[in-house]
Amino acid sequence: MRAYHLKEFSGPDGLAAVDLPDAAPGPGEVLVQIVAVSLNFRDLAMVRGAYGVGVKVPLVPCSDAAGTVAAIGPGVTKFKVGDRVTPTFFQNWLYGDVRKRDATSALGGGGKGVLAERIVLNESGVLPIPEPLSFEEAACLPCAALTAWHALFEQGPPLRGGETVLIQGSGGVSIFALQFAKLVGARVFATSSSDEKRKRLESLGVEASVNYKTTPEWDKAIAELSGGGGDHVVEVGGAGTLARSINAIRIGGRIYVIGVLSGPAEINPQPILRKSANIHGIFVGSREMFEHMNAEIVRTKLKPIIDRVFKFDEAKAAFQHLAAGAHFGKVCIRVG
Repeated sequence: MRAYHLKEFSGPDGLAAVDLPDAAPGPGEVLVQIVAVSLNFRDLAMVRGAYGVGVKVPLVPCSDAAGTVAAIGPGVTKFKVGDRVTPTFFQNWLYGDVRKRDATSALGGGGKGVLAERIVLNESGVLPIPEPLSFEEAACLPCAALTAWHALFEQGPPLRGGETVLIQGSGGVSIFALQFAKLVGARVFATSSSDEKRKRLESLGVEASVNYKTTPEWDKAIAELSGGGGDHVVEVGGAGTLARSINAIRIGGRIYVIGVLSGPAEINPQPILRKSANIHGIFVGSREMFEHMNAEIVRTKLKPIIDRVFKFDEAKAAFQHLAAGAHFGKVCIRVG
């Protein structure tokens, strides 16, 4: 089968198309014919060698995909050949709190990756695609969508109508957070470095937005626009933006730390104490959370927003497009 190997940590240029042996599903396993893959910032950090310790090359990158069941192993009861499925990000995190063995079962992190024509997975590590999503749309769900869902609806009391949510930028997690928030009637505010993207965000339901390049003290602007501070912040910038996110929330507000786009930095705990801030690390989510989210997607007919779809032979270009930061929503690769 065709696949992409990351042979060295040199960014997209380190990816090379290779032929790998086909694998047959064993007991309790399914063979998935991959049709589409979506990219996350994690995948870009992975190919750059910036994701963390313990990741070794060569590896097949990427965690998010959708496809069809091509074969089933002995004892499989949940799926049949031809079923449309998407893998879970964490293959071992089925329900409850995350444990160490769950955290080490993520796809595309040194073990199995999905930037390939086929992959063998345990049947507990795949879920049916919500109807009527396309393969590309379904491929956007395992990481970005579930991360946003986990933050707003699973981490604590679920988001309610009338509450305020701040999103940062227009990447996958932020756009899904916007879409989920609007489903329950929440008010959404946003930051972006692009006035054109701000207009697009507002067309999707953002109440007001701030250009953080022309307004460096965007935290003050958001606090004023939201009437004293937001209830929730979907924090994708990381340490570089966390201090301003704390300033932007109301006393007792909630911040969901998801990304590290702005790099590492020291954190001063005093603003956290002054705001009585609730800060939660969100690392995607469990299979059970995925099932809850899929049920809501079916009920509301929510459609993921895709920026661009690349061909399988254009995988390097897809990574480069993501790295350029010009995308709005998800970047996908059509495999099959």
